[in-house]
Amino acid sequence: KESAVAFLKAAIVYYERLGITVQRVMTDNGSCYRSRAFARICKRLKLKHIFTRPYTPKTNGKAERFIKTALGEWAYAQAYENSEQRALELPIWTHRYNWHRPHGSLKARTPISRLGLDEDNLLRLHS
Repeated sequence: KESAVAFLKAAIVYYERLGITVQRVMTDNGSCYRSRAFARICKRLKLKHIFTRPYTPKTNGKAERFIKTALGEWAYAQAYENSEQRALELPIWTHRYNWHRPHGSLKARTPISRLGLDEDNLLRLHS
């Protein structure tokens, strides 16, 4: 429960820094997302919480694909000395994935380009 709440708070801060106001959050039906703590933080942040339909991969397909990519390109892409080393590499990989790595499904654009930020703003935020 606590890690889901902490992640949501961190995500909100991240998007606020990009000038984006989050209005909705979509999650699966995991117990951490159905918890009172998660419901309270959504209410406090004025977020509409939407759940994916159980056993409907189409609604959660992008998340599932991201996890598969992360496992292949980050978690198991190289031998790490320990879990701490792997954890330190995650923000670096995530940044590269979102800001620099072209995606076939996005016509060779990056995920960050989907946010509709103008180029000047994007360069300012990224530097």
